[in-house]
Amino acid sequence: TDYEMAASAIDEAVRNVVAVGADPDRVALLDNFCWGNPALPDRMGGLVRAAQGCHDAALAYGTPFISGKDSLNNEYVDPQGQKRAIPPTLLVSSLGIVADVRRAVTMDLKRAGNVLYVVGETRAELGGSLYHRLHDAIGNTVPAPVPDAIETMRALHRAIDAGLVRACHDLSEGGLAVAAAEMAIAGRLGLDLDLADLPRAAGVDHDAAGVDHDAAGVDHDAVALFAESNARFLVEVAPDDAGTFEATLTGRSVAALGHVTAGDRLRVRGLGGDVCLDSSIDNLRRAWQGTEVV
Repeated sequence: TDYEMAASAIDEAVRNVVAVGADPDRVALLDNFCWGNPALPDRMGGLVRAAQGCHDAALAYGTPFISGKDSLNNEYVDPQGQKRAIPPTLLVSSLGIVADVRRAVTMDLKRAGNVLYVVGETRAELGGSLYHRLHDAIGNTVPAPVPDAIETMRALHRAIDAGLVRACHDLSEGGLAVAAAEMAIAGRLGLDLDLADLPRAAGVDHDAAGVDHDAAGVDHDAVALFAESNARFLVEVAPDDAGTFEATLTGRSVAALGHVTAGDRLRVRGLGGDVCLDSSIDNLRRAWQGTEVV
C-alpha cells in the first residue's frame, strides 16, 4: 500500500491544480517523506515502495520532482517499552500554471439549473478511506493508480480553457458525497443528484463481488458515495454548454448526475433509485465545521 499511497498522493496533487485551471502538462512536484528508521527492514521496504510509486506516477503524469525533503527516524518508545515508528506519511505538493488568473475556476456552485457532471470512474475502493475510519474498519482495497488519468485531466483542462466549466472540485477524502457537500456549502445552493448513470466499475454494484462491501455494513450506495478512487472530479456546467462539454470529454468516463437547485438541500438518489442522502445545507455545514456527525 505504500506504492499506492504515493501514486494516489501524486494523483490528488495534480487533480488539485487541474481543478482550478492549471495545464496538466505544465505541473511540477515536491515530495516530503516522514518515516521511521530506514535502517530497519520493514521501514526501508515501505520507503522503497513509496519512492517507486513516486517514480512511476511522475513518469505517467509527466510531472517532474523539482525539490523535496525527508524526515526520517521518527520513532518513539511506548509505555510497554516497544519501539514504534510514526505512520509512514508522504506529502506531495504541486505547482501549476494558470495563464490568466481571471479565468481560474473555483469549487463553489454558481447557479441553480446548471448541470453537475462527474468525470472519472468510481471503483469499489474504500480501503483506508474516511468512511472506513469513521466506522473503525480497514478494508483491503485501496485506491489504485488510473493508467489514463492524465488523458482525463487533459480533456478536462481543454473544457476549462474553453470556458465551459463554472465550478470544479476534485473527489478525494470522503469521496463524491463530501465533494458535493463542499460545493453546495461553498455556493449556498442545493443539489439534486441521481447515481444511476455514475461511471463505475462492476464492484460498485450490489450484485457484484466486492471485498469492501462486507466491512462495516457497507452497501453499494455507500461505496458509490464514499469510495476515494483517483482521477475524479465534479464539474458544474451551464445547460447551454452541456453538449460542447460532453463532446470535449469524448472517450472519457463522464456522466451528468443532476442539477444545482435554488433550495437548501443535498438530495441524492442511489444506484437503485431510492433516496440515500437527503440533508439541509445548514446541517452539512455544521457537520463540516464541527466535531460531531449530524
